Amino acid sequence: MGLLDGLLKRRKVDKREELRPLWHRVVGISREAQWYRDLGVEDSTAGRFDMITMVLICVLLRMEAEPGLESETTLLTELFVADMDGQLREAGIGDMVVGKHVGRLMSTLGGRWGALRDGFAADDDGELVEAVRRNVTLANDDRAEGLAGELRHLRSQLMSLKRENVLAGSIPR
Repeated sequence: MGLLDGLLKRRKVDKREELRPLWHRVVGISREAQWYRDLGVEDSTAGRFDMITMVLICVLLRMEAEPGLESETTLLTELFVADMDGQLREAGIGDMVVGKHVGRLMSTLGGRWGALRDGFAADDDGELVEAVRRNVTLANDDRAEGLAGELRHLRSQLMSLKRENVLAGSIPR
């Protein structure tokens, strides 16, 4: 009876899967050509990582503003970690040091999250522009102001969306 019970039991559902469309949308937005072509983000591994974190943080800040989304925020962050872990392994980083690299990536995400939160809360764009300069690999530092403005616009779009749309990854651009 034990084997039959095991075969008939439902598989445990990974709650992160409900947020996978949102994660895919974050990555999709971060890959839009305008960031690189028009706004000066360097089209490199570092620049692409920077944009994933910037877009993700805009989404996380939107989720942070909505009471009751703490577990979804955690799950979305876990998807980020899982994806970055996979990317590191694909790049040939060995098992022995992947955890250390992921720890650094999480530290980077946390620092940028605080910098953007403060930048968006400031009365003028100066703090946000400086946060962009410090945290995004730019082909030209003169483009930081335009990039900061576009991040502010993305955040504004996200803040105007209903909770259900954000969680479903229905983010128009």
